[in-house]
Amino acid sequence: MDLGLRNAAAVVVGGSRGMGLATARSLAQEGARVCVLGRSRADLDRAEQDLVRRGSPDVVGLVADVRETPQVEAAFGELAQRWGGQLNVLVNAVGPYVQGRFDLLTDSQWHEAVDDGVLSMVRCVRAALPLLRAAQWARIVNFSAHSTQRQSIPLAAYTAAKAMVTSASKNLSLLLAPEEIPVNVVSPGTFVTPGLVDWANSVGVHSDDPYELMSLIGKHYGHPAQMPRAGRPEEIGPVVTFLASRLNSYMTGANVNVDGGSDFT
Repeated sequence: MDLGLRNAAAVVVGGSRGMGLATARSLAQEGARVCVLGRSRADLDRAEQDLVRRGSPDVVGLVADVRETPQVEAAFGELAQRWGGQLNVLVNAVGPYVQGRFDLLTDSQWHEAVDDGVLSMVRCVRAALPLLRAAQWARIVNFSAHSTQRQSIPLAAYTAAKAMVTSASKNLSLLLAPEEIPVNVVSPGTFVTPGLVDWANSVGVHSDDPYELMSLIGKHYGHPAQMPRAGRPEEIGPVVTFLASRLNSYMTGANVNVDGGSDFT
């Protein structure tokens, strides 16, 4: 199936690790030009080499702290020069890392969750919109989380931030619908990412096995998936890639659960 992504210009914010990297890989395999934004030059260098091997005709890794508006604007300004002022795909895969109970979180932790989890997306959309509007076709995909639909006490600020992403994306889809620029959200469940493995290590489980990790999530958070394992990053990349593709020309404002099965309605 041709997704219409060959030579398309795509940016994956947070594309140097985890589910963001899996998305960048999937886009590269479809022949898209891919830019990954991240904070670690070492991670970006590894991602660039990986994406070239997977077939992307033009790969660039740009260091940018998406909590800083000038850095975001500079990154997209550099891309505008490199790719002729046009962009077809924007994927925002950055999320907050704040954990804690509602009654124990400080003001600064709430601000951190919103800054990392919501305003990072807002800054990138704002910087990318002129390039997206200049292209013949364009798509936006934002990462939310299934925890917005099934709450966990230790994830109060994280979940609130992701819920804001979902709501803001819905509003953005309404704004851009007359321009035929679809905006959609993916809500991953539990996936084997570096962050999850680091957390498992911190609670004494040294494993990246998806079955062991899902059992651990069930123990600590109480909502394992209907499938008995966590997802692998490569299982979400193709879903995001379809939403970001030219073939997806009519679905907008949707929230797509990729969570191993749930009872969401």
